[in-house]
Amino acid sequence: MRPHHRSRVLAVTATACALTVTLAGCSGTTKSDSEDDAKNAKSGAQGAKADPDAPLEKGLKIAFLPKQINNPYFTVVDKAGIKAAKEFDGKAKEVGPSDAKASSQVSYINTLTQQRQNAILLAANDPNAVCGPLKQAMKQDVKIVSFDSDAGKDCRHVFVNQAGSVELARKMVKDMAEQIDHKGQFAILSATQNATNQNTWIKIMKDELKKPAYKDMKLVKTAYGDDVDQKSFQETQGLMKAYPKLKGIISPTTVGLAAAARYVSGSSYKGKVALGGLGTPNQMRKYIKDETVEKFLLWDAEKLGYLGSYAAAALSSGQITGKQGEKFRAGKLGNYTVGKDGEVILGPPTVFDKKNIDDFDF
Repeated sequence: MRPHHRSRVLAVTATACALTVTLAGCSGTTKSDSEDDAKNAKSGAQGAKADPDAPLEKGLKIAFLPKQINNPYFTVVDKAGIKAAKEFDGKAKEVGPSDAKASSQVSYINTLTQQRQNAILLAANDPNAVCGPLKQAMKQDVKIVSFDSDAGKDCRHVFVNQAGSVELARKMVKDMAEQIDHKGQFAILSATQNATNQNTWIKIMKDELKKPAYKDMKLVKTAYGDDVDQKSFQETQGLMKAYPKLKGIISPTTVGLAAAARYVSGSSYKGKVALGGLGTPNQMRKYIKDETVEKFLLWDAEKLGYLGSYAAAALSSGQITGKQGEKFRAGKLGNYTVGKDGEVILGPPTVFDKKNIDDFDF
């Protein structure tokens, strides 16, 4: 039997367990037993031999699980991924919570596992909260692809990273420095406190600030808007009041940057406080044109969803296992190579400003 086909016995057992308890484990299974089994499932997948010439299977069932379904950015990513699945005759869908709380994705992972999805693509709200359920899914031969925000290398097969973390974080600091002449106070407006990608970028940004070029810049606070528009708006207002000398805000989240721009555009801080970070062109276009924001960064969100869909298909079809050096073709995007710790990088970020903002529609 080929390694990517499910065992009917395991699937029935998992469903039976789910009727009485969550997929954290059947009765009589200890935490250490569950962890050992998950490790074995991961090592088994890594030990499987990839067949790069294997055809993509028909009828693959793929589910996108974003941080929250009412986030415009994830809507773009997921729609593109769902559309891409049609190219290889797959059936893709989007499910997920309406909030970005740490545990909100757990029930969806459990349900998708019970539904015997071939692959789950997830942007983790909290890597610790989702890791256990994801490991259980992996034991049932569900392929796990994390994207945007990693779930942790032991809890998935592949991480599709939108851009190199170091490159992206350094670029956000550099762009802010240029806007405030490399001096003065600035703040960071993040998403949730446990978001893997946010914390990775923030750590790198803090390290970058230790360089001599940024000696006159001071990070005064990291605020959290939880990827909720109104809370991000209020956090921006709070930063302005708490730090009268604030010269800029970096928001490495599309919800946060749009909310910050909305507040600043209608306040006396417009033209005095620089904004930067990550945003989508359609959300930020009016703030670029009214000069509330000079520039911001992002990658092509549609390409991220497209690449994620093909990575899931490659895993489910046995073309790759998530091991470093494996290669697969992502449709019209061309060939990609799995890097260290199962990371696949989409490509470098794009800088959006007045010159090119109208060239994009997402």
